[in-house]
Amino acid sequence: MTDDSTTWASGDWQVTEGDIDEFVARWRAFLEWTKADSDGFGHARLLRDLNRPGHFVSFSAWRDPAAMKAWQSKPEFAEHFGACRALCEDMTSSGYELAVGV
Repeated sequence: MTDDSTTWASGDWQVTEGDIDEFVARWRAFLEWTKADSDGFGHARLLRDLNRPGHFVSFSAWRDPAAMKAWQSKPEFAEHFGACRALCEDMTSSGYELAVGV
């Protein structure tokens, strides 16, 4: 499998107890919309912490910063992102670029 991504979006999610299943469903819907509607999207992963079940880290791979920014600028982005964020006690997000690949 090749990955030509140079840009990643990431989220660090602390989901409210009791909302985990709903959060996962909303995150999946968010990224399925992303896949269908965003040029330059590569793939996404939602990782669950083995030691803290309500803690998740997400990554989405992008062709370039412009594609990621275009995705984040869509009105639907705020709707989907907000639906996920609403189920969290805390959430931080960042954008990243490739420093080195192995």
